[in-house]
Amino acid sequence: MENIENLNIDITKIKAVVISHDHWDHWGGLWELLKRKKGIMVYACPHFGREFKERVKELQGALIEVDKSKEISKNIFVSGEIPGAYHGRYMPEQALIIKTKNGITVITGCAHPGIVKMVRIIKEKFLRERIYLVFGGFHLKEEDRRAIEIVTERFKEMDVQKVGPTHCSGKEAERIFKNKYGKDFIPIKVGETLDV
Repeated sequence: MENIENLNIDITKIKAVVISHDHWDHWGGLWELLKRKKGIMVYACPHFGREFKERVKELQGALIEVDKSKEISKNIFVSGEIPGAYHGRYMPEQALIIKTKNGITVITGCAHPGIVKMVRIIKEKFLRERIYLVFGGFHLKEEDRRAIEIVTERFKEMDVQKVGPTHCSGKEAERIFKNKYGKDFIPIKVGETLDV
């Protein structure tokens, strides 16, 4: 809520929230938002935990569980649940997708299923669209240099135009992506607005 207030965001205009995956650092601020504005649509994966789902309902959020790709507003989609794992446990995740004249922009939370896997699945659903930008968490901070280089190569093969790894991507991944993408690397900063 502090960030929302610092950015002068009017919460009465918030209609929906998309939660990428069931980790506290991705939904922790949701509870206060739901306390202040009832009825917000909360898009989640069907296999999120019972505790998360019950809390959304308790705070009068409108829980919408999405298993397949779905348009949630004009030219704005969620990918639907993509299977992944974290520390040996099932960790489903979804991405937010925005379709514009430039192509599609994919926004990830942490990419626990694997960033390449997520982008491939999304690309298959939007066959006629080029991937203009992928940004968010790529979950590469524990990977070695060669593994990260392979991810950048796969991105180039899929013709991803611009990238913005942040959050759990790690500094090494940011450096490698910046070297590979040059002017098409976008540093992601809190409070910044991106024109996609």
